[in-house]
Amino acid sequence: MNNLITLSRRLVAGLALASLATWAAAPAWAETFPSKPVQFVVPFPPGGPTDAMARTLAAELSQLLGQPVVVENKGGAGGNIGADYVARAQPDGYTLMFGTSGPLAINKSLYRKLNYDPATSFTPIIYVGYLPNILVVNPKLPVKTVPELIAYAKANPGKLSYASSGNGASSHLAGVLFNGMAGTDLMHVPYKGTGPALNDLLAGQVGMTFTDILTAKPYAEAGRVRALGVATLKRSQALPQVPTIAEQGVKGYDVSVFFGVVAPKGLPADRQATLNQAFARVLASPRVKQALADQGLEASPDTRPAALAQFIQDESAKWAKVMKAAGAMLD
Repeated sequence: MNNLITLSRRLVAGLALASLATWAAAPAWAETFPSKPVQFVVPFPPGGPTDAMARTLAAELSQLLGQPVVVENKGGAGGNIGADYVARAQPDGYTLMFGTSGPLAINKSLYRKLNYDPATSFTPIIYVGYLPNILVVNPKLPVKTVPELIAYAKANPGKLSYASSGNGASSHLAGVLFNGMAGTDLMHVPYKGTGPALNDLLAGQVGMTFTDILTAKPYAEAGRVRALGVATLKRSQALPQVPTIAEQGVKGYDVSVFFGVVAPKGLPADRQATLNQAFARVLASPRVKQALADQGLEASPDTRPAALAQFIQDESAKWAKVMKAAGAMLD
């Protein structure tokens, strides 16, 4: 009888140890995801359109996931500082980036040294959409269409300047691409941000700029700038009456700021799927759709992770050609 009791005790103890060993060997990601706050990195300072869109998404995503989604601004070096931070983070789904054209496509060809690769350092989550750029001029400039602007620029080589929000910004590269495709010689004047660039345009210190449509819209509607052409292949829902630059003779001209959510490379497929589905639901919310449309966003029709991966690849190749032809490079 005592031997039977001893055997039973040993059997129970063995099963308990086996159970404990199985639990200890379970992978760390087996717990419910997410089970703690998610860090949503914006690689630019607070206050701009990227920051505003990220906060719109984060607020809705927090409710859906049942965990705080905390926006953290890590600006600098055209978005490279924030992108590098996310690329080096643990691939567990708790660090994400709301990336844009610069850090996810353009900067690879623009900067001499980059500590990450947009195509290989991240796991794509979702392609959110794009914010069209628009070509606007000071009303005193004697042009009302893109063909008239091109003719004026060619008749006055080197005399017409365009403002940008800084070297390497989409507003800078839009002019680089325009010069190459239209055969003009517009002079680039970089500023430290969109605000100073726009102020000098309004004051007539520069003749034109390529800026995001959200920034330009109130000034165009008030007659303080003249909108000549939208810099995307199709017209913007924000200013549908303004023709595209492409339809005015510069065929194929397409410059916008695209937005996508990425995680560090190596994110488990189940967490990638969970995050993709969550963001897709958020973007389908009527409240979020209206808020982003009010911010000028043109939503992506394809929210699969593969769509973002392909778009990053295509945009990187496009801007690599532009940089090579223009000889543009930053340290």
